[in-house]
Amino acid sequence: MRVLMKAQYAARAAVDLAERYEMGPVRSQDIAKRQQINEPFLDQIMTLLRKAGLVRSTRGPHGGHELARPPSTLTLKDVVEAVQVPISRTPDGRQGAVLQDVWDELAEVCDGVLGSATLERLVQRKRQLDARAAYHI
Repeated sequence: MRVLMKAQYAARAAVDLAERYEMGPVRSQDIAKRQQINEPFLDQIMTLLRKAGLVRSTRGPHGGHELARPPSTLTLKDVVEAVQVPISRTPDGRQGAVLQDVWDELAEVCDGVLGSATLERLVQRKRQLDARAAYHI
């Protein structure tokens, strides 16, 4: 499965928001700077995440973005599906039909892995990696 750059950036932005869950709205420019994402592109991603019901956005001087649900209930699959066109599972003629079972199995495995990766678990993993990196300095 090829994960588009848009999905990778969306995942990074979602984890960034999960790290700051219940701390109030987070400005796009802050997420963009921390995650090294072009801000106009991030704004497009945040719009898709908002339309999918994963993110709430508030305008104004104290506005920004925040997760619409707890990080424990949001998965990487939710984020990827919000911004990336799914893998086609429709056979492409007789030649494609031969491989259809393989593509279906691959899609199931990908869905399972992405569906089991909650934003909460990813934040925990990031904190562990950050702690190890700080220890090695």
